[in-house]
Amino acid sequence: PDDQITREQMATILYRYAQMRNFNTGFHADLSKYADNGSISGYAREAMSWAVETGIISGMTSTTLNPAGTATRAQVATILMRFIRWYSL
Repeated sequence: PDDQITREQMATILYRYAQMRNFNTGFHADLSKYADNGSISGYAREAMSWAVETGIISGMTSTTLNPAGTATRAQVATILMRFIRWYSL
């Protein structure tokens, strides 16, 4: 509980929560345009694809996602705000 959270972990938590709530999670982006797409963990690949397609998570640059990078407090707040807006909770 005291560890920092990565961007791919955030995506996975929100993706699995959306699935549990029976929200539509059928949105998937092509991640091949990101140079670091190979560093996305296997467990997080589908969640990252969903998060990018919905705009919940955007690239750090136009060509990088930084999936294993830790999310700052500002990034966490933005990701949560985008999730809420997407699903209009």
